[in-house]
Amino acid sequence: MSSSQPNQKGKTLSTIALVLRQSLSGEHQDFTSGSIRRAVILLSIPMILEQCMESVFAIVDIFFVGRLGQDAVTTVGLTESVLTLVYSVAIGLSMAATAMVARRIGEKDREGASRAAAQSIIISLVLTVVISVAGSLLAPHILRIMGAIPSTIAAGATYTRLVFASVIVIMLLYLINGIFRGAGNAAMAMWSLWIANGCNVVLCPILVHFYGLPGAAMATIIGRGIGVCYQLFYLLRGSGVIRFIRSHFRPDGVIIRGLTKIAWTGTTQFLIGSASWIVMTRIIASFNDTAATAGYQVSIRILLFFLLPAWGMSNAAATLVGQNLGAGLPDRAEQSVRTASIYNAGFMLVVTLLFLFAASPIVKVINPDPAVEEFAIKVLHIVSIGYVFYGVGMVLTNAFNGAGDTRTPTVINLFCCWAFQIPLAWTLAIGLKLGPKGVFWAILITETAISIVSFIIFRRGRWKRVKV
Repeated sequence: MSSSQPNQKGKTLSTIALVLRQSLSGEHQDFTSGSIRRAVILLSIPMILEQCMESVFAIVDIFFVGRLGQDAVTTVGLTESVLTLVYSVAIGLSMAATAMVARRIGEKDREGASRAAAQSIIISLVLTVVISVAGSLLAPHILRIMGAIPSTIAAGATYTRLVFASVIVIMLLYLINGIFRGAGNAAMAMWSLWIANGCNVVLCPILVHFYGLPGAAMATIIGRGIGVCYQLFYLLRGSGVIRFIRSHFRPDGVIIRGLTKIAWTGTTQFLIGSASWIVMTRIIASFNDTAATAGYQVSIRILLFFLLPAWGMSNAAATLVGQNLGAGLPDRAEQSVRTASIYNAGFMLVVTLLFLFAASPIVKVINPDPAVEEFAIKVLHIVSIGYVFYGVGMVLTNAFNGAGDTRTPTVINLFCCWAFQIPLAWTLAIGLKLGPKGVFWAILITETAISIVSFIIFRRGRWKRVKV
């Protein structure tokens, strides 16, 4: 072997180590110049790790709750289904903050970026008061509307009430991470979520042991609360690109209207998708088969465990699009999206193969109930067939959102989820008597269609001309 080969290997390892160090350092990076592939990787690593920990959050809860019985698992699943409406609001506002902060950073206007971030926090605090009060008071009714049987309502009302009471930490955790991502500091978003979920991993088995199902909610609240405290400490100490001062929190009508314009369509975008998932859950629950409902909830968490890392890479596209459009570089923004799409499709192909050949052992780790396992495996086998399409579609959706064009994916979701997916799911599951399996096939077909439509619209390029 020639002496040049060990040297080349050493240089490669040094380059990898440098990229990892830069991506996890928590320092601001300028993504409007240099290698696009390097930019995608630098942003994707912390964003993927961030979303991996978000995946662990859901898996940890369902793992320990699964030991409490089917009523407990169903309670968590039904509560989370409704809570996706809250996540939609949080993600929509986070999306607006990411788009506006990224655009200001691309324009080299750090003062404007900080002011936009502060105004988004004001909006979030107002929204959480309304959601928390309503959700806490209506907890038993929420479970009943979702199709829970009396034993499930009796066992889970306290859990649902606690979860809705903690909406403020959910909202702030998502929002502030969106601010960090817009500023190009994806590492801070990652570390805050790792701290939050690390606390949850430690506390969940302890509190579930002593307090049962409510203990899982308590662990989540404490973990996320600690993560938010970490985020606020970093922002208020003023050592990063986003630096808060008191005047930034004085309501600014122009900025609030700009954020609201992006956020309401972004929120609607996810509300449409989330509400359709609630309907899908309701269709499955209509068969009065607790094992099927629990199996569906277990499979969804497994799907999200592998889907969220891909969402992390697609978040990189949002930041790159926002900053490069702010810098007046639309072609570089488009190339960033293409690069991220290729990487995401490759990852999702690997996940598809994993689900097709190793679904059973994966499900058994999460839930040992044979009846639940049977349904969960069916979901994984069917839904994962379209994962490559999902990977590309996620990047395209976040590219639109990063440009501030939240209207386009909202319209796509409205048509595909409500005018197509729900009627299709009902027809297959009930009309053609396929049962829950019909819902699984409807999910596969619809998500693939969304990706194809998004690609066609992306090629037209209208997103490049959106003003933020």
